[in-house]
Amino acid sequence: MITLSDLQIKEVIVINDGRRLGHIADLEIDGNIGKITALVLDIKEKKSGFFGKADELIIPWSYIEVIGSDVILVREVNSPSLYPDQQLLE
Repeated sequence: MITLSDLQIKEVIVINDGRRLGHIADLEIDGNIGKITALVLDIKEKKSGFFGKADELIIPWSYIEVIGSDVILVREVNSPSLYPDQQLLE
């Protein structure tokens, strides 16, 4: 079994181009079935300054290709979005 803290130390990388997205801040869980539906990453814009609020990037669980020992490889993710289209989660 893997814990949230184990996932949070792994860096999330886009498999298509090697872009680093950062680290997991939270998980989205479907309470009815008890399964993880998405990863939530904090994306901090370089222009926002020291106290700027980070945007959240939601990565549907189905986008994960591999969870390795130090990284999580995901398929291409569109721009940061607080609420992804529901069709992406299915």
